[in-house]
Amino acid sequence: MRRERITVPSHAFGRLSLAAALNVFAWMGFSTIAMVWLSVAEGTLLVHTMPIWATLLAWPIRGARPMLRDLAALALSSTGIGVLLAGSGFALGAGELPGVLLALGAAVLFALGTVLGVSALPLPPIALTAWQVGLGCAPMVVVGLLFEKPRFDALSPAGWASMAYMTAVPMGVCYLSWFAASRRLPPATASTGMLLVPLVGVLSAAPIVGEPIGMREIVALMLTLGGVFLAVRKPGKSN
Repeated sequence: MRRERITVPSHAFGRLSLAAALNVFAWMGFSTIAMVWLSVAEGTLLVHTMPIWATLLAWPIRGARPMLRDLAALALSSTGIGVLLAGSGFALGAGELPGVLLALGAAVLFALGTVLGVSALPLPPIALTAWQVGLGCAPMVVVGLLFEKPRFDALSPAGWASMAYMTAVPMGVCYLSWFAASRRLPPATASTGMLLVPLVGVLSAAPIVGEPIGMREIVALMLTLGGVFLAVRKPGKSN
């Protein structure tokens, strides 16, 4: 509809495959499989260490030495996520090691994809998102069909609606927004904004499933929003 080119130049296919592997296959695949061994709270905390890895990797790879404002923003937001998940209880042991490694692998590899800027390929944004999501999901579909036993007939109408939503919004609109942000913002700034994700989940649970929002959630919201605001605020002339 936008009359954009959707074909991939032959010289860019290798970089496109790397982008799909880091930004989609590792991030979505590893973090999902980690839930076999981890609770949702544990997995959420581990995968959202991604901004820390992005900030650390950007220094040697891109020469983007973190500023004091970046570190303060990251510390504020990370503290907010820690406060948010503190009441969930953590009991990581040897039995959870595979999940820990998968969750941290998802965070580090996604951070690497952000820092390398492999999404900045010679393709229009929508086509680039579609190619990355398609190439990144294809191996998961193949492995799932080979080693698991999906029963599509067991899905209820609500289940199909959920699948449609996951396809269109998180895998479509959200990835499109993320790639647009990562092209326009430094890695530390863009990745700090990712720390809003668990907060949105907790706050959405109140109206959707009736989970209460208390002082802990409010404090976490204030800390995280403060960190994100600090990360995206333009430095003044005195800086």
